[in-house]
Amino acid sequence: MQELHDAPLAPLTTFRLGGPATRLVTATTDDEVIAVVREADASGTPLLIIGGGSNLVISDKGFEGTALRIATTGFGLDGTRLELAAGENWSDAVARTVEAGLAGIECMAGVPGSAGATPIQNVGAYGQEVSATITEVVAYDRRADEVVTIPNADCGFSYRHSRFKQDPTRFVVLRVRFELEDAGGLSAPLKYPETARTLGVEAGERVPAATARETVLKLRAGKGMVLDAEDHDTWSAGSFFTNPILTEAEHAAFLARAAERLGPDVTPPAYPAGDGFTKTSAAWLIDKAGFTKGYGAGPARISTKHTLALTNRGGATTEDLLALAREVRDGVFAAFGVTLVNEPVTVGVSL
Repeated sequence: MQELHDAPLAPLTTFRLGGPATRLVTATTDDEVIAVVREADASGTPLLIIGGGSNLVISDKGFEGTALRIATTGFGLDGTRLELAAGENWSDAVARTVEAGLAGIECMAGVPGSAGATPIQNVGAYGQEVSATITEVVAYDRRADEVVTIPNADCGFSYRHSRFKQDPTRFVVLRVRFELEDAGGLSAPLKYPETARTLGVEAGERVPAATARETVLKLRAGKGMVLDAEDHDTWSAGSFFTNPILTEAEHAAFLARAAERLGPDVTPPAYPAGDGFTKTSAAWLIDKAGFTKGYGAGPARISTKHTLALTNRGGATTEDLLALAREVRDGVFAAFGVTLVNEPVTVGVSL
């Protein structure tokens, strides 16, 4: 276990933004993680959990307290059952399951961050969500001061949300267990139209899992969504805003605003999101509100590859990023009456 004081946090995030932590501890075992959390709780010290840093926006002032970086390792595969330590690199784990001929998470290739973060955010991409394959989450319950195993049904999964995100100070994820599928080397049925179209197949068909993974990686790279230290379009948190889910009344009002602004022949993206709800595209909203690829004049700008990614072009501050995020959020609301919600977790700041 490594301990540093007045430690920079920016290098631990994909945005490369944020000030220092009073204390930074890197834990490499579950026992070390629990010990640090217990110590912080006992002393009343503020605690910040850091995994891969791909979903964090940290204040320029940094964090007054203990930042705990979870660097645990462990990849266990028993037939179709997978167990990942919280600190395992998620994209690497996906690659290993594909190499083993298993299906279920191959379309989440290239998603940055650690395995422990996946159930918190109910990470998803290209038609897959981890909630479809997670069987259990092993976590340290800070309230009960014990390690608990939480079955999928008790995780409260919904779109980019979970019980862990709802109550962020209670659980520290230690391990995540999955049930994958042996489809003879084939992928799960493809659900995302862009993936199927790129592969020249119909939605619902299967392709070799390795082919699905490679295709998703190429699609993500084309949108600046695969980490590359030399490419500032990837100095981001991926999608900065979640896709809005609208009630019937909200959707009707949105369609009226869109027709008024863009003309009656324009049909905004719409996807079923449960009884009485419709999901639309945040990227579409941002673009049609006038915030096109590359928008911005300062060191924080919209990606030149994808309107949903806000990026640090080098030399940006967290305040630069937040100013851009607020401009986009407010502009979309003014244009369409829809409020965008940030996907990354903010630390010491807010929109």
